[in-house]
Amino acid sequence: MDIQGLQAFLSVSAYGSFSEAAARLHLTQPAISKRIQNLEHQLGTALFDRIGRKIHLTDAGKALLPAAQRILQEMDNATRTMQNLANLVAGKLSFATSHHIGLHRLPALLQRFNESHPQVELDIHFLESELAYQAVQKREVELAFVTMTGQQNRVLQQEKLWHDELTFVASPRHFLARKLDLQLNELCYTPAILPFESSATYQVIKQQFERRKLPIKTSLPVNYLETIKMMVSVGLGWSVLPTIMVDEQLTELRVASEPLSRSLGVIWLKERTLSNAAQAFLAQIRE
Repeated sequence: MDIQGLQAFLSVSAYGSFSEAAARLHLTQPAISKRIQNLEHQLGTALFDRIGRKIHLTDAGKALLPAAQRILQEMDNATRTMQNLANLVAGKLSFATSHHIGLHRLPALLQRFNESHPQVELDIHFLESELAYQAVQKREVELAFVTMTGQQNRVLQQEKLWHDELTFVASPRHFLARKLDLQLNELCYTPAILPFESSATYQVIKQQFERRKLPIKTSLPVNYLETIKMMVSVGLGWSVLPTIMVDEQLTELRVASEPLSRSLGVIWLKERTLSNAAQAFLAQIRE
């Protein structure tokens, strides 16, 4: 079995699509199909059932999946171990980051790292935190900078890096901005623009209202905080945003509630040997 064939097999099985797998591996769809065909020829069995537009693993494909994952994992670890023995800080460093962290926490760090380690090629993926968790587990990226969920994960190493304070905000022209002191119940029936309910940030906000058995009237859920800021600034509703984002476009609302905050950090696979580049980047951030 050749490594390229196994990589194609894992990518197709992960995304259930030859075209998506091709895009992820930066190949053409015919190239992916050829690699799968060669692998099936080597093994003497079909690995996928193609039913209409849907692709499903055959029994043989299901049996191969964990073995293929272990083989590629060991190959990856061996390569990194050899590079680490040579003490080289070079090669590709692939990581995911949420838009907020990428815009507000990483720029200065990336500039310094790029100047210190010019032989490292940075491969940056902007993903929602929930998708970034998946990307790490699928080995699409080595690290991910995310909003921490607070839940333990047996396959992921998690490290808190930043404490992110959150603030109730509205447009200076919003009627809520004219009130000196607010209670949560004054907000619960006024339209709010908040992240998707599946996000860790939304859950932090929701807990404040649930403790007092209050509903939240949400409209236009958006997961990009910069977009939420714009929508709030033109008066479409109130929100809760990182304090670091509050400027003259927003008014901080004085709401009687417990202080709101979230944790931002980095995750990686426990079983994965981190490259010298990843270790150097983490060391610089910890400083």
